[in-house]
Formats: sequence, structure tokens, C-alpha cells
Amino acid sequence: MSPINILFYAGVLFGWSTSWLPLSWQLGTVAPEVSLFWRFLMAAPMMAVLALFFGQPLRFDYRVHWRFAALGLCIFSGNFALFYHAGSGVTSGLLAVVFSTASLVNVMMGALIDRTRPPMLHVMAALVGVSGVAMLYWPELKMSDTALQNLVFCLVGTLFFCTGNLVSQNSQQRGIPVFASAAWGMLYGTCYLGVFSVLMGHEFIIDPTVRYLGSLVWLTVVSSVLTFSCYLLLIGRIGASRAGYATVLFPVFALLLSTVFEDYHWSLHGMIGLGFVLTGNLIMIRAR
Repeated sequence: MSPINILFYAGVLFGWSTSWLPLSWQLGTVAPEVSLFWRFLMAAPMMAVLALFFGQPLRFDYRVHWRFAALGLCIFSGNFALFYHAGSGVTSGLLAVVFSTASLVNVMMGALIDRTRPPMLHVMAALVGVSGVAMLYWPELKMSDTALQNLVFCLVGTLFFCTGNLVSQNSQQRGIPVFASAAWGMLYGTCYLGVFSVLMGHEFIIDPTVRYLGSLVWLTVVSSVLTFSCYLLLIGRIGASRAGYATVLFPVFALLLSTVFEDYHWSLHGMIGLGFVLTGNLIMIRAR
């Protein structure tokens, strides 16, 4: 792998591994959709500035905007909203574990779209990874009535994210610049979140605490602008399937942070489950 791709991987790993805990700090006073509205309302112009800095145009044919609208729905609104709602019932580390299965879903979705049968190693990797998620969640399922609902939210959110990956990959293959695409996607995502919040009667407020404001800045600048720049560029360089492997190590760092800050208790099921998730992802990497 080239040095620049390694740098992008490192940026994605750091940015998203450290995003799950601040995400949990956003929950409480402000509705999740409103928190996301503020986040991408600030991130979209920052991404537009990056596009202009790199000489990328911001004006496109109306037909291209369908791609931006899909990107906004899949990655910059639906995906995050589902994970924010799931975060109200489980620790942030478990959210990261489910999200790490994106590396498996990307490959399986790619095979489905290309109408090709995935190799047996890919199927094995998916089964091992999903089994690991089930084992990690097993204690939560026994203790909480909402754990299954939260797990479904996470899985559907991951499916949204992976669909957006394929949209971004195809857009870059057609020569649509990545920063401009992300800027428009964030703007469309902001609009979706704003309309949904109005329909649901959410108040457009901000929690004035240091924790909320600090997490909002971190999630906007680091997790959204910088990390998504690295990740979307990585998709264009090596494809959605291989870029998804950047999620392999997320659960380790995220669960360590949960252990320190959220009093996450490790169980035998949890340790074995995490091992299964990492093994499934690693099998997928070797299979490629």
C-alpha cells in the first residue's frame, strides 16, 4: 500500500475511533436530528472551502445532484440519525463494533450489485463477523428491552453508510470531485435533518455545556470534515470494499474508551465476540 493511502487509513482510524464517545455526549437535551443538523450545517461550508482550495468546481448539472442527494441521505443524515438513536441505549463502543461490519457489508453489496457469487472466504468472514456482534450484544439483550431495537438501528445505519460508499465510489469513477461531492452531500443531509426535525416538532436548541459544545466542534471538524475527506479519497483510490477495512480496528479503541469513560464491563462473551469481529474482518482482508 502506498504511503499516502496509509496516511489516509491512519486519519480515518484516528478520526472515527475517537468520534463514538463524543457522539454519546451529544445525547440528552438536544434531539439527535437537531444535533446532526448543527454538525453538518457547520461542516458543509468547511468542505466547500476545501473544494475551492483544491480547485474543484461547486456548480454541477441538475442530474448530478441526484447523486449528491443520495449521498446526503445515506451517509450524512440517515446513517448518523440511526446511530445517534441507538446510542441512547448502549455504550459508544458497541456502536463502533456494529459499524465495523461495514467492511463485510461493502464486499457483499458489491458482489450483489455486480451479480457475482462472493467467494466462500467472504461468506465465512461475514458469518464470523456477525456472530461476533451477536456475542458482544448478548449481555445487553438479556438486560435491556431496547437492546434489540438499538442493534437493528445500528445495522440499518451501517447499510445506509455502505450504500453511500458505493454512490461515492461510482461518482468518483465518473470524475465528480470528492470534496465538492461531500460538501453538497452534507448540505442535502442538513436539509433532510432540518425538515425531519420540523415535522417531528423538535426545538432547534443548543446545549450550552462545555461537553456538548466541545463534542460538537470535534465531531464537525475532525470526525466530519477531516475524516470524511480521508475516507472518501480512500474510496476513490482503492474502492469501497478495501476502504471499508479501515473500520477493522475501530472496536478496539472505541471499547477501550468506553471502558474508561462509560464504565463498560468486559465479559467472556464480549471478549470472544470482539475477537470474532476482528477475525471476520481480517479474513475478508486476506481474501482480497
